[in-house]
Amino acid sequence: MKFEDFIKKGKVRKISEDNHLILSLIERAKKDIKLFGNIRLDDISSSKVMTNHFDILRTVLEAVSVKRGYKIYEHEAFTYLLKEIGEGQISIRFDRYRKIRNRVNYYGEEVPIEKAREFINDIKKIIDYLLDKYLGEFK
Repeated sequence: MKFEDFIKKGKVRKISEDNHLILSLIERAKKDIKLFGNIRLDDISSSKVMTNHFDILRTVLEAVSVKRGYKIYEHEAFTYLLKEIGEGQISIRFDRYRKIRNRVNYYGEEVPIEKAREFINDIKKIIDYLLDKYLGEFK
């Protein structure tokens, strides 16, 4: 599958760049990082905090996609957008976290504390990288 396939299926729509929306998404992501960064990881919180960090990453990717002129309606399409813009390694990591998030949210799986900590640290690195490389002028 390719990113273009998501456009053909209506899962991605071409839009005009919306700087106000991009700024709003970045601000939301920054606030959420602060919020979820203040929650101590334990047996109860680890899965939810990890999935919320994934959602923050998805928000940043939404801003990247809006900057590129796309509105994405299916999380899997972000994987292919990342591949299209030359971020193959990040696309693999994003897709891995997307699947973990889905298992937590839809099947009740748990993410152990140490795994959650590892995933959260990696997600934060991806977020920082994407903000710097693709959204630097909005920071």
